[in-house]
Amino acid sequence: MMAQQPIVDELKLLYDAQQYDKIINKYAEKSKDYSAKELYYIGLAYYMKENDEKSLKFMNASIEKDDKDPAAFFTKGSTLYYMGKHEDAIKCFKSAIALESNNANTYSSMGDAYYALKQLKEAQEAYTLACAQPNVGCRPYSMIAQIHSELKDNESSLKGYYKVLEICEKSSDSYFNALYNIGMFEYAKENMAASEKAFTELLELDPEDYRAYSKLIQVYYFQKEYKKALPYKEKLYTAYKAGKLSGNLKSMFCFDQFKWKDKQIQVHERFAEDTTDIYVKHIFYVLNEKGEIEFKIQTEYSPVSIELGGAKYLLCKSQGSAHATYNYGFNDGFDYGDLKATVIKVLNDEIKPTASSKPSAK
Repeated sequence: MMAQQPIVDELKLLYDAQQYDKIINKYAEKSKDYSAKELYYIGLAYYMKENDEKSLKFMNASIEKDDKDPAAFFTKGSTLYYMGKHEDAIKCFKSAIALESNNANTYSSMGDAYYALKQLKEAQEAYTLACAQPNVGCRPYSMIAQIHSELKDNESSLKGYYKVLEICEKSSDSYFNALYNIGMFEYAKENMAASEKAFTELLELDPEDYRAYSKLIQVYYFQKEYKKALPYKEKLYTAYKAGKLSGNLKSMFCFDQFKWKDKQIQVHERFAEDTTDIYVKHIFYVLNEKGEIEFKIQTEYSPVSIELGGAKYLLCKSQGSAHATYNYGFNDGFDYGDLKATVIKVLNDEIKPTASSKPSAK
């Protein structure tokens, strides 16, 4: 055993120096008579190289020689997790916990495996146990908050995300994610001061989180503080022109939400600029209880109206292939309160279109 100790020492030094290829090239082919710990380090090198099959082979060999090392069970479980074998991974994590019951990372990894299996309550229990151990990272706290959200327990989720702010480094993705979710939950509760605080801090830490710009704009529009929203709108337009936006923000952003009767209204502004063609600029999406669009009311850029000395945008309505135009126009710099009030009149059928078109019957 004493003669083998220098190999273990060298393997550890090479591993700590991230010399994974050197470990594999020098030792993997000669592993037949190696100790459990030596086999473990070779398997760990393969794990770091994302060679799951070889990692598993050496972890099994290590465990066969010594089934009292929690690290080998943990790495085997982690390998199985990345192979998508989540139930087998959980068994390994449980074996590691039986040998070392105070390792936060093992409980957290077991939580990840349960989460992947959509066993949310079991995952939450594992993450909670992780939080009870020393040297716990912030991931378990973040996952507990996320699971509460998925279980529709929004109050517990909000408390969980505030806990993340206490635990995690301000530079971490978990901290950023917590701020975003706090902003969202507080907005939903109409606690706009807290929502504004969360989104403002997020943007101070991560000025390129463009989702947060849209959400902060909505906070200001809810409070009718339209001027406060202008700098954030300008940031989005600048990012759009620089090609930095993607996903739902690629062509438009939501700047207001409100209820009308039993319908949710989402208001978007498109980045479309002046052209010689008709284009839609502002859209009021009317959603049903399933979140599906029933119809929309929009402002449309009208070259004809401008040519006749009228407004830049005309108010219109679209439902399926039917289209209606109203005798209401708006120019840049309009008062959003006026536009919103006019849209509500359309919704209430208090004003009638001056022109409409429907598909011809077949």
